Amino acid sequence: MTQTVFVTGATSGFGAACARRFVAEGWNVVASGRRAERLEQLKSELGGHVHTVVLDVRDERAVKQALQSLPEPFAAIDVLINNAGLALGLNPAPSCDMREWETMVDTNIKGLLYCTRALLPQMVERDRGHVVNVGSIAGTYPYPGGNVYGATKAFVQQFSRNLKADLLGSRVRVTNIEPGMAETEFSLVRFEGDQDRAGAVYRDMQPLEGKDIADIIYWVVTAPGHVNINSVEVMPVAQAWGKFAVARDQ
Repeated sequence: MTQTVFVTGATSGFGAACARRFVAEGWNVVASGRRAERLEQLKSELGGHVHTVVLDVRDERAVKQALQSLPEPFAAIDVLINNAGLALGLNPAPSCDMREWETMVDTNIKGLLYCTRALLPQMVERDRGHVVNVGSIAGTYPYPGGNVYGATKAFVQQFSRNLKADLLGSRVRVTNIEPGMAETEFSLVRFEGDQDRAGAVYRDMQPLEGKDIADIIYWVVTAPGHVNINSVEVMPVAQAWGKFAVARDQ
């Protein structure tokens, strides 16, 4: 039986890479995102194993409607990949734009919750399924300017753990993927399309790529059914933890 994966944020980066990897392995993919033209390009590339849904995960009603109206070959979701998310700005908290904070909370937290809550009952009823949440090392390790972005990813980490606790006794699995520096459109979005500033983040080092994370997610999902990979923290070799910061003039 062909299995089906629902991928949020499938128009670029990790999401698009996941769509390509799962289709290559014979899965059906429901690819969702806000950019219709990107989704059409993905469907044209990958063919009939892909069903596209133009969707803003911040809209709870739209999420419910989209999932209730999936065509029959794609209606039973075996795996949910909560990938949609973003970082906005890198200013310190006292000078941040509240609208950017709210957008990160609405997307990274609420959007993930809406999709999970909409799909979880059918997974529990079938006694099988897998929720894969894309978090970040920023949820564990703070950095200047990471403020609300890091806090949203800390939520994803703890929600994943609590979700696993709630699902004890069922065969539904939960995994939190925590990538470090990865060259996708992440920094381009964070810096509002500033190519030079985004490119400087990855200058003179080899970051992770979308394909790397897609490979890890596919491995997690295809582990034996009795195995739950709770979390995967992954960095490029060129990245590590920094020393403690000290303000010497205080």
